[in-house]
Amino acid sequence: MKPSLKVRHLVLSVLVAASAAALPAMAQISFNINLAPPAPLVEARPVIAPGYVWAPGYWTVNGDRHVWVRGRSIVQRQGYVWSPDRWEQRGTVYVRQPGNWQRDVHYKAVKVEKPKKPKHWNNGHGNKNKHDDNGKRRGKDKHDD
Repeated sequence: MKPSLKVRHLVLSVLVAASAAALPAMAQISFNINLAPPAPLVEARPVIAPGYVWAPGYWTVNGDRHVWVRGRSIVQRQGYVWSPDRWEQRGTVYVRQPGNWQRDVHYKAVKVEKPKKPKHWNNGHGNKNKHDDNGKRRGKDKHDD
């Protein structure tokens, strides 16, 4: 082997050894801190239009930090109530439960009755009906001669 080739191998070996020794120093250390989300922010609740309900704001996680999601109005579902987003602690971990509709145990459906038509509806033809309420013929018509 030529001396210059030996030098190259030696330099390459030293560089590989040096990079292997320096590699742990460049590695990232990652660990999780399971902290509860911050207290909910106080939001001014706007006037809600009929047929809508207010879904309050909540904290969510974006990467490694908590981010506040503002409250909003949502379309009401008859017979249900909105259960807002919330955080639950499970051991040392906090888990966000998304908001959802839950059946309202106090809801009573109101039955709206349609007005009934009379038994003998004349379809808007006034008194041209040739029969009375008992099905008997009434007086003569022009064309009955």
